[in-house]
Amino acid sequence: MRRIVIAGGGTAGWMAASALARTLGPAIDLTLVESEQIGTVGVGESTIPPLQNFNRILRIPEADFMRATSATFKLGIEFENWKEDGHSYFHSFGTTGRDHWSAGFQHFWLHGLTNGHDAPYDDYCLELLAAHAGRFAHLPNNRMNYAYQLDATRYAAFLRQLAEEDGCRRVEGKIASVELVGETGDISALVLEGGRRVEGDLFLDCTGFRALLIEQAMHVGFDDWTHWLPCDSAIAVQTASVRSPVPFTRAIAHDSGWQWRIPLQHRQGNGIVYCSRYLEHEVALDRLLSTVEGKQLSEPNRLRFTTGARRKQWHRNCIAVGLSGGFLEPLESTSIHLIQRAILRIIRMLPLSGISQRDIAEFNDQHLADLEQIRDFLILHYKATDRRDSPFWRQCASMEIPESLAQKMELFRETGRVFRRNEELFAENSWVQVMMGQGITPHSYHPVATKLTAEELKTLLDGLRDNVRKTVEQLPPHEGFIAQYCAAAEKSPVQPAATVI
Repeated sequence: MRRIVIAGGGTAGWMAASALARTLGPAIDLTLVESEQIGTVGVGESTIPPLQNFNRILRIPEADFMRATSATFKLGIEFENWKEDGHSYFHSFGTTGRDHWSAGFQHFWLHGLTNGHDAPYDDYCLELLAAHAGRFAHLPNNRMNYAYQLDATRYAAFLRQLAEEDGCRRVEGKIASVELVGETGDISALVLEGGRRVEGDLFLDCTGFRALLIEQAMHVGFDDWTHWLPCDSAIAVQTASVRSPVPFTRAIAHDSGWQWRIPLQHRQGNGIVYCSRYLEHEVALDRLLSTVEGKQLSEPNRLRFTTGARRKQWHRNCIAVGLSGGFLEPLESTSIHLIQRAILRIIRMLPLSGISQRDIAEFNDQHLADLEQIRDFLILHYKATDRRDSPFWRQCASMEIPESLAQKMELFRETGRVFRRNEELFAENSWVQVMMGQGITPHSYHPVATKLTAEELKTLLDGLRDNVRKTVEQLPPHEGFIAQYCAAAEKSPVQPAATVI
């Protein structure tokens, strides 16, 4: 199993190549096949905190990475018009207040409401208040939880350089066909236009929505989730920056979906996500272009997609990475994270010689669990809403949801409790912020909160709130910190057209 072939470049391909080359070095023979004639979908301009771990594994200095990708810091996502038109809430990457081992901070805050403490839940979250104040800094003991807003195309180019320095061989060419072994159904080689064959023992399918290997050649099947996540189209456009970049992403709901705004150092990423059943492409395009700020730097690029997952992510000697394995819309910025999870899982389970069916089964079970847990979190945003102002929102409010999500929602509504299962991506604070932000208010809370006297509860709540406020006041402006720490050399280049989600 020494020869590993990656089909496709882009973010998924070069993340896989750089991680494999840096981790395994001469233990493998690594080849990546891509064509400059084929565009890529630049997934994940907006990311989540685990990307820090991936970069650390690759020993990438943060400032170098941020300069190369014109990145800004991200403390969370501002959700506008989701619960109802005109309402907003913030999903931060941090923790709120201070948890007790038996119960989360929300139980103490809920008890405080019954004792005259009316400070918003938001006031106890450092990352949330820092985001709204436009401030950022690295704090001792990693007290500030953050991710990045970055240029995904530049990130892929940055990783390509690392991968090639570490021994990955790049082959230019379009894949004309996938050669299978008749008796086993394994892939033996990729055949390029012109007849060149690229042989391998293990193949990673990073060909995006086309899924040339895992689906077109191996026919593993696809489970459609659009009955839960009905958006099926997006349009992206890049514009020049007209204001200081804020340390958060905006997700702005409209009558048939939502729009994103992602500020980078050198430009802003904009896009609209919508359900084509309720909104025509030309109307969506006009809505997007009429709301963007700054000079347009790219032609609008349209993307059609089907939300769902391949029935197998690993089949025989082929593993899907990224969009070839399925698609979950970018509402919570999980695209790059799913690529990262697949790559690190591949490295941990890489066979020495023959492929174990037990490995395949375990890989597929774990990755499906990742997809389903993120899927449920995304559905929550559409289901828990007071909006009934359009056919789209009425469909979302009335749809049946997975039992796994229904259990989480009703448990929180009845008791204020959230339980994180296994290595579930979204922690308790994420679920609490989004559920309360979408309008789910617990009817009860944990009795441990009543253990405190009225004076003790006041001291706890006031102290936590004051500490957050004082810390935020001492932070420098986000833009100033970037200028000192990781300013990109190029501020406003005209970018080629790219779909960015």
